[in-house]
Amino acid sequence: MAKLEAGMTRDEALELLKEHNKDPFHIEHGETVEQTMMYFAREYDPENEEFWGIVGLLHDLDWEEHDNEPELHTIYAAQDIEAAGGTPELIRAIQSHTSDFNTDLPKPELMMEKILFATEELTGLIGAAIVMRPSKSVMDFEVKSLKKKFKDKRFAAGVSREVIRSGAEMLGWELDELFDRTITAMQSFAPDKDTFVPAE
Repeated sequence: MAKLEAGMTRDEALELLKEHNKDPFHIEHGETVEQTMMYFAREYDPENEEFWGIVGLLHDLDWEEHDNEPELHTIYAAQDIEAAGGTPELIRAIQSHTSDFNTDLPKPELMMEKILFATEELTGLIGAAIVMRPSKSVMDFEVKSLKKKFKDKRFAAGVSREVIRSGAEMLGWELDELFDRTITAMQSFAPDKDTFVPAE
């Protein structure tokens, strides 16, 4: 793969995220997706690991300010990213994850874009499920538990199951494989992974 340029450092991207997002949940979501993207980049495109991370970090840049206009999600972000020096390839990768809302936006083509599309909502579902667990940790979370939450439409109702299914299809993965690999990705950077002691 060719080297991809984001037009900004990771620190600058984080500053931009914090400029447009005040809710700690949105910052945390950006960082979770960033780390998930970097995990997969190490397998598929190690030379561009930081770029993949910045795509994950900024993917929902404009959501907090414009969540009442889902069809324009990432349109506002594109303007903010461009103004901050972000490159067209950074903007394209970010916009591809909302092509289901707005068919004028580019569809995911690169592996990076497909991974973002498939895992972004899924990390939210996993995060919501973990909070309900006694351990409050991803380290003892299993695919079978995620499948139950996925099937329960009332649980984390804002998470689009259709997008997750569609993302798995794009990647040519079974849902179970997507679930397993995303859980593993999140376990790789879980804050408590070094101190976690499973319940007896």
